[in-house]
Amino acid sequence: MTLAAFLGRVAADAALAEDFAAICDTGGRLQGSASAARGFALMAERMAAIGPVSDEPTPYAGWTCHEARLTDLASGRDLACAPLLGAAATPPEGLVLDTLDCGRGAPGAYGEAAGRAVLARHEYPFAAWTVHRRVKLNAAAEAGAAAFLIVQPEPGVGPVSGSSGRGGGEGIPALGISAEAGALLAEGRRVRVTLRGEDHAATTPTLVLDLPGRSEDRVVLSAHLDGHPLGESAIDNGTGLAAALCLARAAAPFVPDCPRGLTLCVFGAEEWALAGSRAWLAALPAERRARMAVNINLDSIAGGSSLTALTSGFAGLGPFLRDAAAAVGLPLRTHLPLMTNSDHANFAAQGIPAARLVSGFDEPGSALRYLLTAADTRAVVPVQELKAATITAGALLWAALSAPPEALAALPSAR
Repeated sequence: MTLAAFLGRVAADAALAEDFAAICDTGGRLQGSASAARGFALMAERMAAIGPVSDEPTPYAGWTCHEARLTDLASGRDLACAPLLGAAATPPEGLVLDTLDCGRGAPGAYGEAAGRAVLARHEYPFAAWTVHRRVKLNAAAEAGAAAFLIVQPEPGVGPVSGSSGRGGGEGIPALGISAEAGALLAEGRRVRVTLRGEDHAATTPTLVLDLPGRSEDRVVLSAHLDGHPLGESAIDNGTGLAAALCLARAAAPFVPDCPRGLTLCVFGAEEWALAGSRAWLAALPAERRARMAVNINLDSIAGGSSLTALTSGFAGLGPFLRDAAAAVGLPLRTHLPLMTNSDHANFAAQGIPAARLVSGFDEPGSALRYLLTAADTRAVVPVQELKAATITAGALLWAALSAPPEALAALPSAR
């Protein structure tokens, strides 16, 4: 039972590339779509080959878009757009509005937004300086904007997608648009915004593979399956899913002798403001949550030149993970402040030490800039880069599985 033997299994696992390709083959995996159903079926099959798998269905505020259209009235041309998930509907005939360019769109930029369709720029999502899309949308709505248009900054990529975070509540119509559409509308145009969406109750699968160790405690390895229909959701999050399968396969023979067991969770409705994992964790018996020693969340782990662990405000978790990577000569960056940009945030909210492993942090030129667009395909993920990231994730997982109890006991209090 050695770290070298475990990482050797990870490095030799030819199925990593095969799994990644098969996951991408299922499509963008928009929650509630046939593509997502194919993805969950594939993951359930792959996980069942490792050990016993259960599906723990989880409720979330579902939404189906029947029509999304943005029409420039001067030319009569429909502009490329994508609805933000769960966004509020317009009247059937749409809304005729004047556009207002609010630049970056950070809070405070919407002083003249009342009654208009406001434009805000989409930002690289993985940087300390980023203002999240939903922060901008909420600020626009509070300022009285009638619609929100978030602009993909890079030409030739098409519109950007994302979640509105509305969850069936109050809100305004919201669309992602392309850089080209944004350049046109920034001039000040009159547009018709048409968004026909239907709110409904829904459930997402939550796939759980549990491998017992020597105690009842568990390390939770997690990854989300759902994505967006514009591409293959390859970086976000085919990379995390394929790596999670590889690590579970490699760990399975060793876990029975480890101080704690391994639980692999595959979540849905992550792109819906993290709704799936939030509801799943909230519904668990308190004693089951109390046995979760640490969460390692794999989300978008390839596409950049470096890996960063977002350690959710747990001061001791960064040094623990950096030491785990350094023990096998691997670099790892850490970012301490909580970032609520993946399922790790819901574990942290429950007091469970949680980290998201992500590629490309503070690298705005990396392939991570293609997330939420049609360019998020397997073509931008070199297989060797995915393998290297999986090996690093393996070093972190092994440390969490094998560390003496006192090494993990201090983590929840060091926040």
